[in-house]
Amino acid sequence: MAIPKNTAVLLLAHGSPDSVDEVPEFLLQVTGGRTLPEQVIEEVKHRYGLIGQSPLTCWTREQGDRLFRELGLPVYIGMRNWKPFIADAVRSMSEAGITRVIAICLAPQNSRTSVGLYRNVLNKAINDYLTGVSCEVDFVEAWHSHPFLIKAFAEKLLSGWSDACREMKSSVPVIFTAHSVPQRTIADGDPYETQAKETAALVAREILLRDDDWTFAFQSQGMSGGAWLGPTVEETILSLKAEGHESVFVQPVGFVCDHVEVLYDIDIAFKQFAKGENMVLFRSESLNGSPLLTAALADIVRSRMNLN
Repeated sequence: MAIPKNTAVLLLAHGSPDSVDEVPEFLLQVTGGRTLPEQVIEEVKHRYGLIGQSPLTCWTREQGDRLFRELGLPVYIGMRNWKPFIADAVRSMSEAGITRVIAICLAPQNSRTSVGLYRNVLNKAINDYLTGVSCEVDFVEAWHSHPFLIKAFAEKLLSGWSDACREMKSSVPVIFTAHSVPQRTIADGDPYETQAKETAALVAREILLRDDDWTFAFQSQGMSGGAWLGPTVEETILSLKAEGHESVFVQPVGFVCDHVEVLYDIDIAFKQFAKGENMVLFRSESLNGSPLLTAALADIVRSRMNLN
């Protein structure tokens, strides 16, 4: 394919600290400078300490490298809350003479609490570093139902779920999950809840799960108070236990790589909760370097350039 002149892809992600010592500064980025209670900071440090280091940045770089090899286009990565910041990526694109950017947030479902914030930060960085330069930004609002994304999740789910069912000698109920958001976000018309559940339904259909084989829960509710979207994973585990199940299989559909919400929230906290209820918890592998994930991202870029 002919490489369009001065066009680049920008992958946007949340970001994560490189060490436990950086957690307090990282949290200030997350909250926009608002100080959190000391117990919240210590709890987050504890979680990062248990997993050692979040691989989110490493996996995002790998995803960018794979996309570059697939497309032959420059691919930059920018984090909202940690290095390399979105502003750093925009500065690098400016220095390289990039005049068209296809921006994809690595959160497939659109919410103003994630995708919307990334877009605001990107717009500010462009105003700061591309003043006087004609730069076209094509921002992908959502890609939660992209066929290759659905196939990527389905591939991981089918592999892990089949193993779990064999081990338990029974059909293990699947809990699809996505990161929770404040309830007021949804009340204001945010599409996130609908899109997250649509992703789950499409993945379930892809591997021919029956309706009573799966359910949906929101995970990683905030520690700062207020009402967050549910049901929680813990509530869902208890409901499935009450139905007579001895195990559950967790399939996140809001994340495209391993990070603290997977490696701590699911692999440590939810597993410990399930064990305390005399249940076994399994989860699928994250997409990470999935070729189907690369195919989804590449297809999105090609469609934006009318090159399919």
